[in-house]
Amino acid sequence: MGTTRGQHGDTAMLRLLVASAHIPAATGAGPGVHVAARFRGVPRSTRVVPAERNPSWNETLVWPLGARPLRPSASLVLRLRHWGQPAPQGDLGATMVPLGRLAEEPGLPLALSHLPLLDPRGRPTGATVTVRCSYVPPGQVAAGDTVPHQQGWVAPRLSPPCLSPVVGTAIGVPPGPPRHHAKPAAGRKEDFQVRVRVIEGHQLQGNDIKPVVTVLIGEHRFRTRIRAGNNPYYNEVAPGDGDPPVFSQHFHQTPIQLAAVPIHIQVLNSRAIRAEATIGAFKLDVSTIYNAPGHRLSWKWLSLQHPRHPEAGSCGYLRVSLAVLRAGETAVEPEEPAGSEEVEANLLQPSPLTPCVATLQLHVYRAEDLPQEEPTRSHLPSVLPAGGKRGFVAAAVRASFAGRTLCTQVMPPNANPAWNEVLFFPLRLPPICDAIELAIVSGSHAKVLGTATLHLSQISSAGAELQGGVSGFLPCFGPSFLPFYGPRTDPARTPSTPSDTGVAYRGRVLLELSTHTRSPDGRQQDTIASEDVARMQRLLPRRRRFGLCGVFYSATMLAPAPELLRFELSIGNYGDTGDPTCRPAASTTPHGHPLFDGNRYHYLPWYDAKPVVAVTSIWEDAGHRWDAMNLLQNMAQRLEGNVAALRDAGTATCGDAGRRLLRELARDCRVALPVLEAQLPKTPLDAELRAARLHLLRLMAAAATAGPPHGGWAALLPQAEAWLGRVAALAAEPQAGVPDVLLWLLSGPRRVACARVPAHCLVFSPRGRAACGRLCGRTQTLFLGASGHIHAQLRVRLWLGRVAESQDLPRCLEGTLHIYAETYENQTKLLGKWSGRGLPGRPGFSDITGKAGLPRHRIRPPKGWRWDGPWAVEPQRRLLLDAEANLGEVLEEVYENESRQPGGDWGPAAMANTDAWGGTIVPGLSSHPMQAGAAVPPKEEVACPQGWHVTDGWRVDMAGAVDEAGWEYGASTAPGSPPLAWHPAEKTYHTHRRRRWLRTRCREPGAQGQEQDVATFLQLHSPEAPAADEAWEYATLWGCRFHLRPRAGDLCRRRCWHRRMVPSQPPSVAPLFLLEGSPGTEAAVPEGEQPAAGAGGRGRLQQPMPLILCTFQRPSYFQLRCYLFQALELAPHGTKTTADPVAHVSFVHVSQSTRVLARTLDPRWDQALLFHRVLLYGDPRGVRDEPPAVVVEVFDKEGEGAGSFLGRCVCTPHVWLDLGCRQPPRLRCYPLEGLGGPAGELLAAFELLHEAEEGALAQLSTPPWRDGTFSVPLGIRPLLRLVALELIPGTSLPIPCASLPIPSPTFPHPLPVLLIPSYSFPIPSFLSFSHPSPSLPLSGMISFPSPHTAAAWDRIAQILPKVTAEKGAADKAAEREEEDEDEGDWWSKFYAAMGDTAKSHRGTHRDSLKVYSCELEAVPEFEGLQDFCQTFPLYQPGGPLGAGEDPVPVGEFKGLFRLYPLPEDPGVPPPPRHFQELPPSQPQQCLVRVYVVRAFDLSPRDQNGLCDPYVRVSLGAKSLGQRDQYVPNTVEPVFGRMFEVTGTIPLDKDLRVSLLDYDLLPPDQEIGSTTIDLENRLLSRFRAHCGLPRLYRTAGPGRWRDQLSPSRALEHFTRTQGLPAPEFSADGTAVTFGCSTFLLSHFESGPPAHRHPGAPRERLALHVLRACRLVPEHLETRTLYNSTQPGLEQGKVQMWVDVFPASLGPPGPPVDITPRKPQRYELRCVVWNTRDMDLRDTNVAGQRMSDIYVTGWLDGLEEQRQRTDVHYRSLQGDGSFNWRFVFPFEYLAAERLCVLPRKEHFWSLDETVQKLPPKLILQVWDNDMFTADDFLGVLELELSRLPQPARRPQDCALTPRPSRWPWQGARGPPHLSLFRQKRVKGWWPCTVQEGGKRRLSGKLELSLELLKAKEAEERPAGKGREEPNMYPALQPPLRPEGSFLWLQAPLRSLRYGLWRRHRCRIVLGLALLLLLALILTFIYAAPGYLAMKLVNPLQGWHPFGAAASKP
Repeated sequence: MGTTRGQHGDTAMLRLLVASAHIPAATGAGPGVHVAARFRGVPRSTRVVPAERNPSWNETLVWPLGARPLRPSASLVLRLRHWGQPAPQGDLGATMVPLGRLAEEPGLPLALSHLPLLDPRGRPTGATVTVRCSYVPPGQVAAGDTVPHQQGWVAPRLSPPCLSPVVGTAIGVPPGPPRHHAKPAAGRKEDFQVRVRVIEGHQLQGNDIKPVVTVLIGEHRFRTRIRAGNNPYYNEVAPGDGDPPVFSQHFHQTPIQLAAVPIHIQVLNSRAIRAEATIGAFKLDVSTIYNAPGHRLSWKWLSLQHPRHPEAGSCGYLRVSLAVLRAGETAVEPEEPAGSEEVEANLLQPSPLTPCVATLQLHVYRAEDLPQEEPTRSHLPSVLPAGGKRGFVAAAVRASFAGRTLCTQVMPPNANPAWNEVLFFPLRLPPICDAIELAIVSGSHAKVLGTATLHLSQISSAGAELQGGVSGFLPCFGPSFLPFYGPRTDPARTPSTPSDTGVAYRGRVLLELSTHTRSPDGRQQDTIASEDVARMQRLLPRRRRFGLCGVFYSATMLAPAPELLRFELSIGNYGDTGDPTCRPAASTTPHGHPLFDGNRYHYLPWYDAKPVVAVTSIWEDAGHRWDAMNLLQNMAQRLEGNVAALRDAGTATCGDAGRRLLRELARDCRVALPVLEAQLPKTPLDAELRAARLHLLRLMAAAATAGPPHGGWAALLPQAEAWLGRVAALAAEPQAGVPDVLLWLLSGPRRVACARVPAHCLVFSPRGRAACGRLCGRTQTLFLGASGHIHAQLRVRLWLGRVAESQDLPRCLEGTLHIYAETYENQTKLLGKWSGRGLPGRPGFSDITGKAGLPRHRIRPPKGWRWDGPWAVEPQRRLLLDAEANLGEVLEEVYENESRQPGGDWGPAAMANTDAWGGTIVPGLSSHPMQAGAAVPPKEEVACPQGWHVTDGWRVDMAGAVDEAGWEYGASTAPGSPPLAWHPAEKTYHTHRRRRWLRTRCREPGAQGQEQDVATFLQLHSPEAPAADEAWEYATLWGCRFHLRPRAGDLCRRRCWHRRMVPSQPPSVAPLFLLEGSPGTEAAVPEGEQPAAGAGGRGRLQQPMPLILCTFQRPSYFQLRCYLFQALELAPHGTKTTADPVAHVSFVHVSQSTRVLARTLDPRWDQALLFHRVLLYGDPRGVRDEPPAVVVEVFDKEGEGAGSFLGRCVCTPHVWLDLGCRQPPRLRCYPLEGLGGPAGELLAAFELLHEAEEGALAQLSTPPWRDGTFSVPLGIRPLLRLVALELIPGTSLPIPCASLPIPSPTFPHPLPVLLIPSYSFPIPSFLSFSHPSPSLPLSGMISFPSPHTAAAWDRIAQILPKVTAEKGAADKAAEREEEDEDEGDWWSKFYAAMGDTAKSHRGTHRDSLKVYSCELEAVPEFEGLQDFCQTFPLYQPGGPLGAGEDPVPVGEFKGLFRLYPLPEDPGVPPPPRHFQELPPSQPQQCLVRVYVVRAFDLSPRDQNGLCDPYVRVSLGAKSLGQRDQYVPNTVEPVFGRMFEVTGTIPLDKDLRVSLLDYDLLPPDQEIGSTTIDLENRLLSRFRAHCGLPRLYRTAGPGRWRDQLSPSRALEHFTRTQGLPAPEFSADGTAVTFGCSTFLLSHFESGPPAHRHPGAPRERLALHVLRACRLVPEHLETRTLYNSTQPGLEQGKVQMWVDVFPASLGPPGPPVDITPRKPQRYELRCVVWNTRDMDLRDTNVAGQRMSDIYVTGWLDGLEEQRQRTDVHYRSLQGDGSFNWRFVFPFEYLAAERLCVLPRKEHFWSLDETVQKLPPKLILQVWDNDMFTADDFLGVLELELSRLPQPARRPQDCALTPRPSRWPWQGARGPPHLSLFRQKRVKGWWPCTVQEGGKRRLSGKLELSLELLKAKEAEERPAGKGREEPNMYPALQPPLRPEGSFLWLQAPLRSLRYGLWRRHRCRIVLGLALLLLLALILTFIYAAPGYLAMKLVNPLQGWHPFGAAASKP
């Protein structure tokens, strides 16, 4: 998008970025379009662009608000208009944008895509507009951004859909405010693209996980790479700008189908088994994204839930961006919003598992007025008896909603079948589908008899649109009848008759609709209970008798027809002459022959006796519904006019317009409120609508009576437009139940065409005029058409109302009503006498068609009527008008007939002279009277009528198949019969011959006019009775046309008898509604009853229907003046490329034509057509209020025929009753409508002048007479101005507006002088282009704006001082802030321009470049780079395009036009030419350098969601770019390549830059391409061929690269702009430019701070050039498109182009944009000790212990994982390691990212380059021998943002602890960068996740050292404690003696595991064990010892003596 310049300090500002629009009916021709916006009464407008289907502006409109902040009630009005056309013709739609959310959250721009535009009635026009609003509050700087930092729409939570009555959108919806959550409109299939970005995860549950994200879009699956940790980062391929890759999928579906496509995002743990791999998931559908502002959800956190355990809560968070793009939309990813580190601020909660559903119940009760069964072959005569015996159809009702179709049972044949069934439809809230399609089908053939539609938006409401107070309601309807309409086939039609239009009434069905919030129970249909049927019957309104009356004033634009014409008026089946089920009524006009109007059309000569029809019918009384509807519609009509007046009012008159609007609105509300309050609702929908309407009316009444709004009259306009939309939405009434009124044109028995008028527009209300229909009692113009053609223009006055309230109807009719009984008396001439007995083929009395009728003495008046006078004879002169009436020239013919016997001589035949081919009636053809000739006098006796003269004598017609004498011969098949065929050669068997004599006669110039002839014949306004000889009407045969005077050969005659009837008693109602049924035979139906079936049995004569006429005494005479100046942009017929246009103007019963202009599509007739003394009956004031329409039809005249129809417009003339007040009309543009849509425009004016008395118009001047026609007077025609046209064409161009051929130099040679019309409003002019080669007959047309003076380039000299002063001040401020640093590379300037100061060089923020987020041509201030030479598409002229088709250009024209006025005085010298200093006209050799920096958002081409892009540059036949120079596995490639190619401009003007996807086997797929017009860049005066840098350098990376030095470039620029050459001072520190002198000190406050500054002269010249706002050094962002997917963006590429003409010398060195190379680093991490680690094992002694070891790796380099040895038997969680980890890696210091090239899979062909933040991951584990190791804790250290370590283990914690001692001072910064500090040592905490939270699980003592590759080579160190064990030397750790593996020394393990700790217990245990052994031994030995003692107690006992006595 474009940038916005300027700063407004503390001033608040509102910005509107108008991006693009969509105009479905645009063709690319005609006036351009622009967007007009209005805020607080201040208008703004975009530039005018061609009226294409998708015009683009990318233009920013700004409103400085001063110190007034934006209020929540503020709104912005947008209007899409045709340039130069007045409202409302030029309006393409409007809308109102509420700015409440923008006022509440200023930091969140309002992005609105495809806003629907509405017409003044609130209906969509089909056009849309895409805009973006932003608001800068006071105190914030509103500087223009180079890249739009758009912040996405942030919602704290998107609450799940709840069960709320938010269903409808039409009831109470204002037309202007956009709906941010609107559903995609249903329609044809379109191209969409769904994009999903996976950015990062946060707090994912699990330990030691490796998460991977899978994205399922519909049926297409994508996956990310596997990452490690609980906070994975998926920004794998971004070049440091923070943009992660995109998963995109294309869809070709309808919007409704796309809305239901699901998106399933799932996070899996790649380490776990499949059944336990799911971490969390999030589900949504595409409609959720589409409903968000801008169709995107950017930088949102998804709350993940486990699919099987949703009650467990969140399982972590995943950050994503989602978007839905339509064809033609651009993918602009907003920058990361501020404050996005907080997850809760941008959180999306998952939707509920089960959607909120309801049940829609459709009750189908019964039907009425179903049609009868139609015969199988409609062209066969019906053999069934009359009177409705044909039978009815077996019918059923079919309903379709949301893809489900249900049908009731088929009922037996009946006119009023009853079903009493209910159909169930599941309804999801809010619903996607809006329409319930209903149809009545025939049960036997399943043929659709009629259809109807119920829209949920009309029978439900959301409620929020009414500003509170009234809640919404769910869909409800009825019980009420719903009319059905469908095609109608008449039995009298023949197979060749065209099909019907399908608007016929086919019955109505009694329905009721209700919505229940419970879920569907599976039923589809059921039977309605009898008590529900009885309840429904009580809710129906009472039936009343209604009367329908119509007065027909004129019928014109008729086609000639051999049959009699009449019109039929019907409502439902009442008045339908083809339906025998209703009583006959006076529903048709009298029959009539169409009369030629003298020019083109035919009309019915009703004149002073206007036919009247009257139909009575019985319907439910829906008066309360009609009253409310008409009150609101009339209010909306007045409000619409007042809103238009307020919109067009100026500052001085807006107050009057606003007061009138409020006054009339308050009056309308006062009238409507009592009516609505008094209503008693019958149905639930009545009650809901009444409440909503009352609430709205009270709100508007309160606002209207409160006076002017606080914001002034300008603030009233958006509020009034909102009121208008709400009133129009609430005016809908779907429950009226009464069918529409139908007007049919009947030609004999055929129905030719129909017009349909809604009944509510005609209904009369006793509550006042405001409650009546807008057409009730008013004369209106209707067009009856079928199949897109107009068959009749009817001017009629209609009235519909209750019969009981029709007493005032006669006063609504301007004439006098007369009611007659009519019958015809018929006679035939037999034997020379007239007789009425025994007539062959005709009864004695009949109606006008010959149908047998009663004699006049048997005709009786109806009941309640009496005769008023006797029967009288009155010839129907309107049927007797001669076919020559209104003709100025007549060709007379007489056939001379001769006959002979075979072999005899020729002699006069029995009928020697006939008016046709002679003879008698041919058998079987008597029904075609034109096939039989009638006898006429000999040609010598044929007299010339009075008022005519013969121009030449009788001559033989020699044309056709005749002999040299003009005879043609034939043979009769029977005596007395004429031959059946004629031949030019005579044969002997021929018996008849004839020849045709012709003569021409013309009307006398001095004779009375054609109108007077007709008036004299009809005896208009003459009360004289007809003479006796004029009573009869004569004809040659029955069925022939009758005439008044008898002629020779007349065999038939008839006369018309009339008898007037009047009511017997003065009626209380209109008497014409008391004529129902046949007079005298049927009584009137009592009120409230159903009429009986048609009367009469078979063979019974019927009473004739009365004839009702409305007569006028005297007419009013008017003169119509039509000023037709010119038609524009006519579409030729068929394949023609030009036309011969002629315009036919029809008004009432007269018409005229313009002259034919040959071979043009923009005919300038400049002709005035005068219609003198036009008769209009009625009050002239009624003509002024309701003037007749003027119809202009444009035809392509082809030969002698009527020509081909091109277009039609209906115009309203301005009526002047008082000629003294007349003012000349002004020309207006009227759109022409063709058969296929818009067909051009007509520039014309019309006025209708009342001739109050004879000669009153003589005081007015007659238009000037030129070349045989009247021309447009000077006061009306546009004035011609003398202008000069300068153009730079590329070929020969004829200019039709001046008819001047212009020679074809490449640049202007002569100066053509033209006469251009000067209109009061701009009109586009046209140039046509023809190919010079006859073999290529292509032609095209382009348009350019109307005469206007080109923008003067000399204004630069005036604004330059101000711009340079501002520029110098800004540069001085920036220079003071700049430090003297070394110059960085080009990427430093790039990142500085992108706002990423971390990656840019500190000293390059002043020497930055401009980064445009769009194409350079789209930047507004550069005018599309077409300021010198514009490109116009050439289109093939042809007919209108079909629906959805775009015009196809056949070529391009490049040129430039300048129109400026010339002095009228030839003595005054002309102004200087605009095109003076022009570039060389010869082709130029140029060196083109294409710098392709990077691409992003590329559409993936591989299955892994990535692609392998490379660049290809093509210019002419040259192509650069190699396949092997691709960037693998990325959608965000950084190319950094420069391509250099030479070409010849303009021969090779189109530079094509393509990105292709490398495949192993060619051909490669094209990702997308963009095309740059190098000629525009080279010729543009914005100097776009090479951008201007901010600083001038003579060396270094920013060295000057242009061919011309700044001073020479300034001189060249001034020369091309026509400015004086600059004059530099000797030292180059001052320059005189124009009238001002600029010093170098204006721009530089001191010596340059940068290196290689260059000479002062060049620096000053560069400053002045940049002050002229030329193209700066820039980087443009171009959108890529693919021809296989037109309109869908395939990504963006950032690049720029330099073009160097060879004639200006060699260019400077190219810019080095090679991507930065990473540096090799080595990270040395020494793990010293651990403290307080978790103890996970238990030894044999029951002690808690762990075998601790540490493993570590750099993020992304898991294959370089290293681990320490094991510290066994750690009983306190302490471990000693002295172990070194060595990690080499590559690092980009400028971007602070590690570059990790590696293959994703072992089968991958290329290495994927990943860029990750440098992060060291250390994990502590518990070593186990036979089971998996236990995880003890993790430590993640980001090297560029390293947490400050603790010095002591007791100070190490999760959060830093404050110092206990004040003398220790403040601690250092919480984070440090290892790349700066190089070394760090201390204690860091290890954590583990438990229960969703992190806790401290231990502490690690580390020392980290970072070395560059060279330093690492100089100071080598081994891993672990391997050699070289240096820097530092690591000694084996001093671990406890018990720290060893027990398998290596089991006894030692017992010693350290048991003895040392339990030796006391072991000794005591051994003692106890010994004691226990002694006890057990004693117990074991004691029993034997005791037993021995018992047996021999003295054994072993010896006395002392005995013992001693032994020896």
